[in-house]
Amino acid sequence: MEKLVIQSDINNLIEVERFVSAVCDTYNINNYAGTISMSLLQAVENAIVHGNNSDVSKDVTIESDLCNGGVYFSVTDEGNGFDYSGYGSIPAQEGRGTGLFLMKTLSDGLSFQNGGSTVRLDFVINGIETSRALERIMTLRNYYAPKTVYA
Repeated sequence: MEKLVIQSDINNLIEVERFVSAVCDTYNINNYAGTISMSLLQAVENAIVHGNNSDVSKDVTIESDLCNGGVYFSVTDEGNGFDYSGYGSIPAQEGRGTGLFLMKTLSDGLSFQNGGSTVRLDFVINGIETSRALERIMTLRNYYAPKTVYA
């Protein structure tokens, strides 16, 4: 198991990127680094900002290990958790729930523990199905497509 503990400071996100790179090197899955990094950075940023309220006296713990057919990352903050029901679909309001939406879209499994103060992201590393890859691309393309506004 790999583990990283950082203070709740957005400037420490660079350490998370280094952690992902090291884990991907260890497991020889560098072609997944971008997807993993984007998802994990969202989880850690949420833990820092929303879970620990950017309180640098509180830590965020990131753990990673192999799991059945892949690798997982868990992110735990020292906050009280949150009600995660209803999150993860396309955000209703711009900027609200976007991180969870990206985590759900880019990972192969998203789950919550400890009342929402721990987020677990699972990634299949022995090959993603073509249909799942296309589904991800279309979901992201539709979300980020320019919105037409009529006056």
